[in-house]
Amino acid sequence: MASSSSLPLHLCHVHKFTMIINRSHALLHSIAIAFLIYYRVSFLFQESRARTTPIIPWLVVFASELLLSFIWLLGRAYAWRPVSRTVFPERLPNDNKLPAIDVFICTTNPDKEPTVGVMNTLLSAMALDYPPDKLHVYLSDDGGYPTTLRGMREAWKFARWWLPFCRRYDIKTRCPEAYLNSRAESDHADSKSSEFMAERQKIKEQYELFKERVMRSGEDSKLIGRGVHTARDHPSCIEVIQEHSKEGLQEDQIKMPLLVYVSREKRTSHSHHFKAGAVNVLLRVSAVLSNSPYILMLDCDMYCNDPTSARQAMCFHFDPQMSSSLAFVQFPQTFHDISKNDIYDSEVRSAYTIMWPGLDGLRGPVLSGTNFYIKREALCGNSIQKGFDLRELKNSFGPSNEFIKSLRQDYKPNVNNDGEFSNMFLEEAKVLSSCSYEDNTAWGKEVGFLYDAVAEDYLTGFTLQCKGWISAYVAPSRPQFLGTSTTNLNDLLTQGVRWGSGLVDVAISRFCPLLYGPPRTSFLHSMCYAELSLFPLLYCLPLWCFATIPQICLLNGIPLYPEVSDPYFSVFLFIFVSALSKHLHEVLITGRPIRKWVNEQRIWMIKSVTCHLYGSLDAILKKLGLREASFLTTNKVADDEQIKLYQEGKFDFRASTIFLAPLVTIILVNMASFAGGVVRTMVVGDWKEMFGQVFLSFYIIVMNYGIIEGMIVRKDKGRIPHSVIGLCVAFSLILLSLGSLIITWTLL
Repeated sequence: MASSSSLPLHLCHVHKFTMIINRSHALLHSIAIAFLIYYRVSFLFQESRARTTPIIPWLVVFASELLLSFIWLLGRAYAWRPVSRTVFPERLPNDNKLPAIDVFICTTNPDKEPTVGVMNTLLSAMALDYPPDKLHVYLSDDGGYPTTLRGMREAWKFARWWLPFCRRYDIKTRCPEAYLNSRAESDHADSKSSEFMAERQKIKEQYELFKERVMRSGEDSKLIGRGVHTARDHPSCIEVIQEHSKEGLQEDQIKMPLLVYVSREKRTSHSHHFKAGAVNVLLRVSAVLSNSPYILMLDCDMYCNDPTSARQAMCFHFDPQMSSSLAFVQFPQTFHDISKNDIYDSEVRSAYTIMWPGLDGLRGPVLSGTNFYIKREALCGNSIQKGFDLRELKNSFGPSNEFIKSLRQDYKPNVNNDGEFSNMFLEEAKVLSSCSYEDNTAWGKEVGFLYDAVAEDYLTGFTLQCKGWISAYVAPSRPQFLGTSTTNLNDLLTQGVRWGSGLVDVAISRFCPLLYGPPRTSFLHSMCYAELSLFPLLYCLPLWCFATIPQICLLNGIPLYPEVSDPYFSVFLFIFVSALSKHLHEVLITGRPIRKWVNEQRIWMIKSVTCHLYGSLDAILKKLGLREASFLTTNKVADDEQIKLYQEGKFDFRASTIFLAPLVTIILVNMASFAGGVVRTMVVGDWKEMFGQVFLSFYIIVMNYGIIEGMIVRKDKGRIPHSVIGLCVAFSLILLSLGSLIITWTLL
């Protein structure tokens, strides 16, 4: 029998049947697009007298079709070679041979990210199934709130009860809130024993006390430091959380990971670079304290749902065939509050079930902001060998000698004989967290997380892979991490603006994947990154066109598509059916119902004409120097009424007018054009010429019935306000009038 050391730690499975389907569909769809382009171009070579359609709307629609075809073509790279992976953590070496791990958790504002929830994430990370002496948990509090620091101290005390309980009974769900509120937790042999039940009750009591103390501490809203400070102007504070009282528990049961609170210095005179800046501070501070070779990055609401994630990641980092070039192992983002209907597509199914497995078949997935185990060496450069010029190192990494030493040594923590950090290293950590430390260095440019875009994770991962690093994606049946999703329209679109702005930032920068990528990484991989960076811009423009131009032309009796009897009509019909059926196929093979397909189609339309548009404009204005970069924190506070509407499958339209106005205006335009188009075809009898445009309006109305319901049917608080409807009626009338005037002018 083969020894465990000779067996593979993981296996990669290529989905050959899916790959054949994807490539065959891409070929057929491409042929149809070629016929469409021929049809559109041939129109341009007709004599002007023979044309029955004005050239301007025809060109606008053709340009939109080209943009959609281009973004579709880029997306085919995801489907080229989809793979999945299986890991065997039981084949890893003994615990004493496992490397140390630093866990980074970032939070900003306890008003939007409740402290109790953040502490649950922290406790779940402390309880990972990993040697506690090799686990170090850092929490970055970018707002410098005393509530968060006090919460950490209370979390440390509760962890002395929680961690032994999890280890003794091999608890799988190690987030206290999730475990204690779940009735299905019976994943150990002693789940019905009186001893276990008594101890579980004790843990529950301790947890309630812990929550009470944390919530009580939140009443004090003063910030850390002397005097009055703000979230954007405060000194640095670094504290190693520890408590020597055993509280009656046995010594061998309370081996605790290192827990460190980090609040970097922020001044209004210095740019703080949002999350990327906070992570780079954690990189430096952790380097002079624990200096672990691997880092787990977590969002503050993304708790560890499976304690074995670290061991699963090490199955890749320990693989001798890929370890030297492997930068990070990415796990999917999954959410515990997704409803059966999921009207907002908060699950982001397409990314984590289709796109990321496709990327994994090339050179690996995108760095996704959270849930990844990354090699410190990938972020800070190769270990420094003797002979390097110290001045050159300081130009790159800053003036700290201790930090540069951490790059030289073999990832050893700076602890004394008592296992504690000396004041010298803690003071050095404060220097490393100062707002001026990065001045005239390579931080954010070549070292650490990059600052060129708000989407720091996407950009950093892309540049790593352009340097030759690869990544791996693993999605076990049990979610390794669970977070909180957006459950209302306003938060969803606000988040979409931030993401869209960050991605377009990269597309219009020197890191544009289509230009920067091909010389440095595979062309297919560059296509994937290009699709991600361009889709906000290349979806918003065509969808605005298709939602308005054909409708205005319909009301004016101008056909933009072939007659039903024309052979080229079948080309347009094939492309439409082909795209929808391929999307439906992807939804079904990932185990979702047809209802999910409808929801994804709808939310794609909604996002394209709202947050994708605003995100693209934001990025362009920043590029032109007309707007400063900003980072909008996603609200993590649960609202009972919003959650109720979400669970019922109803849109919550209590959103900003800048989001509602485009949606309502487009629906009103399509309702008017559909009604006018139907009447026109009945009176004039030109249904063969106008069928395509009538059907397009009908499709938009049907797919977005929820918006019509919010305008007319619903009476609850989540309906669309009458003031917004009145405003949009005016907008739609202006749009239809101006459009008709322009078309009339072009006919003269």
